[in-house]
Amino acid sequence: MQSAVPELAHTHTRPIHWVATATAVAGVVALSSMIQPGSAKAAQPADRKPKPAPAATAPGTTGVAFPLECGPVRAVVKQKATGDLDGDGSPETVAVVHCDAPMGTPPDGVYVLTRDARTERARVVATLVDPKDRLTVTDFTVRSGAVTATLLGYSTADVPSCCPDVTTPAKWQWNGRAFIRSTPAAAHSV
Repeated sequence: MQSAVPELAHTHTRPIHWVATATAVAGVVALSSMIQPGSAKAAQPADRKPKPAPAATAPGTTGVAFPLECGPVRAVVKQKATGDLDGDGSPETVAVVHCDAPMGTPPDGVYVLTRDARTERARVVATLVDPKDRLTVTDFTVRSGAVTATLLGYSTADVPSCCPDVTTPAKWQWNGRAFIRSTPAAAHSV
């Protein structure tokens, strides 16, 4: 019986076919060893600058127990600002806080907060203005390692709390042991 497909000459291997195949494979291997793709680089290019480490975040005021007696009302953070006050590279938060009184002008307290190294929670480390002094804080800033504010107060206990009649500029700076209060240069009292 004869096959439907005629015999093809190339279906029988001869030694010359093996030599040709071996030569072709050797040529491909030799050529591939000469032509290589560029090596992979895990490092960044030299012209890129490394990114700085993320800056430390300033402590927040949420959940902080301020040393303020408010009775049945809660303490309210009126203003806050952040900055590195002690030069350690980590920012502190300074908060102006008063009781949420339904009437009148409640006195302000000014507190410095830092982050506890062990628990990472915010805590009060200094009181710059005590609410017992009956002062209201305006023009409040933290800049260049200093806290500045204008303090509105009263000349006598007879002055109504709605209408402070004494204006005092104040500046606080850390001296390595405590915050020292001074009067800013070119300050005027009204």
